[in-house]
Amino acid sequence: MPRTLDQRTLNRTTLDRQLLLARSAMPPLGAVERLVALQAQDPNLPYYGLWSRLTGFHQQQLTDLLNDRSVVRSSILRGTQHVATAEDFRYVRPLVQRSLLSGRQAAFGRTTKDWDLDELAARARKLLEGRTLTRPQLARELAEIWPGRDLQALGWSVQALVPVVHPPPSGTWNTWGATPFALPEDWIGKPPHDDPTPDHLIHRYLAAFGPASVKDFQMWSGMRRMDADFERLRPGLRVYQDENGVELFDLPEAALVEDAPAPVRFLPDLDNLLLAYADRTRVMTNEQRKVICVGAWVKATLLVDGRVHGIWSLKHDRKALHAKLTIELFAPLPDEQHVQEEAEALLRFAAPDSEHEIHMAPLR
Repeated sequence: MPRTLDQRTLNRTTLDRQLLLARSAMPPLGAVERLVALQAQDPNLPYYGLWSRLTGFHQQQLTDLLNDRSVVRSSILRGTQHVATAEDFRYVRPLVQRSLLSGRQAAFGRTTKDWDLDELAARARKLLEGRTLTRPQLARELAEIWPGRDLQALGWSVQALVPVVHPPPSGTWNTWGATPFALPEDWIGKPPHDDPTPDHLIHRYLAAFGPASVKDFQMWSGMRRMDADFERLRPGLRVYQDENGVELFDLPEAALVEDAPAPVRFLPDLDNLLLAYADRTRVMTNEQRKVICVGAWVKATLLVDGRVHGIWSLKHDRKALHAKLTIELFAPLPDEQHVQEEAEALLRFAAPDSEHEIHMAPLR
């Protein structure tokens, strides 16, 4: 009979592996590798994610990694923008290809039903060789080949059909705009791996998020029908169960944390801590999930004693040099001082040259 892990053990173990029980002194590149990938739908999200986990982190450190090409930004997990090490991108991207194509089909299948997608991919790749083009620029050049085709469908289809990375300055701190496309062969000097197995990714996921179920891995990665792969790897994994009897897998050498103090942390929108599980009750209640996970978006959260206690948003008026952090609470705080201190640190990180305002109130 597998050992049953209670919610407290799952919570503390997850926080430990996510570098959220104590800020780590590891370098940012090591943290990106440890976490496999960080959400980057908005350019500032991975910066907040690393700030919440590392000591002394500042924005230029991640920007430098993007500029020196050791870290890249691309559509990978769940078909959404993440930053990952260049080497991790090379093997993760082929593994999630099927989920990217499924997402493309759902969004543009009707519009593109008469298109030769292999030809579209080949033409797009040819146009990108040795060049960086934004999604709109590439779509317009493709429309010269196929006049009248929907520009949005052209650009987004290529993003799913052809492995591309998005070079900086796009995706760096406070930098928005049209998404640039470059071939990984040109940008990082190597193409994605040919037909990798998921074994390494499963082990990496468990190291960063375990113990976890097959459905948890599928939720995090966007991959489907992974039961046979976990079954094949079972002899080399440790098996537990949660309080509902759901089977959880873990690395045999990975330690559990049954109890430890958990500091206050501010996590950005879409942080993978909240997206990496089908069952998210190790960090929030199902009622909180209805408020936080709205459609495809996951709101920025405040963790108190290791669990979601509120949501937050930060508005920074750069012209007026004023930044306001608004915190909405699910319940009264057991210790407001620690939240206040972490909030002030967040504002110093995000808006060091501005006046700061913190507003806390019950969630309406």
